[in-house]
Amino acid sequence: MNAVTHGEFARPEALGLGALGAIEVRLAVEVGAARLTLDALMALEPGAVLELDRRSDEPVAILVNERLFAKGEIVTIGDRFGIRIIELVSVPA
Repeated sequence: MNAVTHGEFARPEALGLGALGAIEVRLAVEVGAARLTLDALMALEPGAVLELDRRSDEPVAILVNERLFAKGEIVTIGDRFGIRIIELVSVPA
């Protein structure tokens, strides 16, 4: 294997990992969560509103394959939702 300089480690192709770029991952955005009993869940009807554990001004969690990847804020792009990444989360060693 060829030696690579420190700056090249940021590029997957420098490590011969370029083919990994074609692997699909699942990206999901977690807006918040709520705990409720099964009775409360079964009593829900259309129009019911559930309060989540996150404030509207807090960043949302961006998950890749169910692991925290980044934090972001919800934006609108025309008539669709989008996410602006505001912080990348470091991966523990």
